[in-house]
Amino acid sequence: MAIIRCLSLALGLGVLFGQLAVAEDLPEIAITLKDHKFSPSEVVVPTGKQVMLVVTNLDATPDEFEMHLPALEKVVPAGSTVKIRMRPLGVGSFPFFADFHPDTGKGVIISK
Repeated sequence: MAIIRCLSLALGLGVLFGQLAVAEDLPEIAITLKDHKFSPSEVVVPTGKQVMLVVTNLDATPDEFEMHLPALEKVVPAGSTVKIRMRPLGVGSFPFFADFHPDTGKGVIISK
């Protein structure tokens, strides 16, 4: 029994560390927030693949990167960069916005 427990633990740790390594290897897509506007405002991602959005806020005030579908939201402090893991998307267009400045901070992720 002890051998089975040890093997199970080793397998579980292998899966955990394997997933962490995969997360670090995700393609990164840089998005900048300046003057409460996203650049680029149109981002293309590969369908069915996870990506890491790297959002940098160059403004003097915080803002929030937000999407409704898929549901994502992350506050980006002033002068900071955050990483947001995006799950694989199907083909389509997925709007995002700056929650604190939704009139000016708009964009779309296109999965194809």
